[in-house]
Amino acid sequence: LLSQVGEKDALVIHIVDLFDFHGSVISGLQRFVGNNPVILAVNKIDLLPKVTNWNKIRNWVQKEAKELGLKVEDIILCSAKQNQGFDRLLDIVGSMRGDRDVYVVGATNVGKSTLINRLISDYSDLDEELTVSRYPGTTLDTVSIPLDDGRAIIDTPGIVYESRYTELVNKQDLAALMPEKPIKPAVYQLNAGQSLFFGAMARFDFIEGERQSFTFYMNNRLNIHRTKLERADELFEQHAGEMLAPPTKEHLADLPSWTRHELRIAKRQMMDVFISGLGWIKVNSDQGALVAVHLPKGVKVMLRPSLI
Repeated sequence: LLSQVGEKDALVIHIVDLFDFHGSVISGLQRFVGNNPVILAVNKIDLLPKVTNWNKIRNWVQKEAKELGLKVEDIILCSAKQNQGFDRLLDIVGSMRGDRDVYVVGATNVGKSTLINRLISDYSDLDEELTVSRYPGTTLDTVSIPLDDGRAIIDTPGIVYESRYTELVNKQDLAALMPEKPIKPAVYQLNAGQSLFFGAMARFDFIEGERQSFTFYMNNRLNIHRTKLERADELFEQHAGEMLAPPTKEHLADLPSWTRHELRIAKRQMMDVFISGLGWIKVNSDQGALVAVHLPKGVKVMLRPSLI
């Protein structure tokens, strides 16, 4: 479906989730859209702490998009939920659209339907409630919404990336992963040989390095439990799904078994350990560290330059 976009004269809005940037970005988008212009709408900025420097965030997004091979005409930081940045997005769509259809592309759960409703209310006489019922998250074909000038907004199906934690858990546990309110970062001073559990969703081991602080940007509904690395396996075996929850034992059994990712952060590098769908861990020291992350098999884990 995406490859059809490159065959048409179109304006493409690629919407991504800032909280899960590397999990929701369509890295191969360029080969699908050809020479058509792309606007990158970076949604869910309301989840970041209020003291965030937005110019730095914008520069970070620009750099990461370039690293992924994306060519974008503009980057708009926005919040569909709080209605921030949408006026600017609409202005840019208005000035760039010309005589073209607008294609909206993105992964699942990035806020695509909210964006489309805003476009419809600005560019069409249609009742915007029409679209809400059309987005159960299971649309398998494009949905064309006619505009007043004879062109259309084309909604493409949300792409499912199974490397995102949010695609693996059941609906009950989704609320523990996806924050509703701005994140309050949790800072922990750790010695080498200490581990942290995030419910039974993930485990973080500090294996080697000087005593240092790590900042955790995750949903504040997740309970964090500290223990010694040597006791971590035993603790998980005995208490996963009960003291360490969510998920419950029953839901834990439905997830893939855990796999271990070892990551080395070099000295004088400000890095995040990014976990798709769960959040990220900022390594605050420039002394370097050896860490490990334990997660259900298949969930994307990577080192990236610090977002904040």
